[in-house]
Amino acid sequence: MKFVIFASIVAVALAAPQYGYSAPDQPSASTRDAVQVIEIVPILRDDRVHEEGRYSFDIETGNGIRASEAGSPDGPEGAVVAAGGYSYTAPDGSLIEIQYVADENGFQPQGAHLPVAPAFPHPIPQFVLDQIAKAAEEDALAAAESRNVEPSQLYQRPQ
Repeated sequence: MKFVIFASIVAVALAAPQYGYSAPDQPSASTRDAVQVIEIVPILRDDRVHEEGRYSFDIETGNGIRASEAGSPDGPEGAVVAAGGYSYTAPDGSLIEIQYVADENGFQPQGAHLPVAPAFPHPIPQFVLDQIAKAAEEDALAAAESRNVEPSQLYQRPQ
């Protein structure tokens, strides 16, 4: 009987998950060229302030990425209103800079590289105005015809 209990305890101990961590395998000389080298980028500045619902942060990294933002619960019903910006160097070498405001009207970015919608009202082509007028005439005609139609006799009272 003692042997059965002992065997059960040993079986449970062997079945328990192993949580040990082993060191990663070192790449061999033949695979070392295929492994992508990860560059470690230093954080040059990381200033953060948080007091009474207001916050700000200012971050700069060694590869030229910068981000800053300040916010406070000054929006409607205590919503956070934030303003800030970020910049980085694009793969083609150009500097990308974004300034933004985030408030009850949503996220509103501004930057020289962002597309800009054409000014409205822009001129509406005449063929579009003609199509709108034709659609209005057809709608008016259909409404006038539906007023003169007798109710359908296809439907009958339920029995």
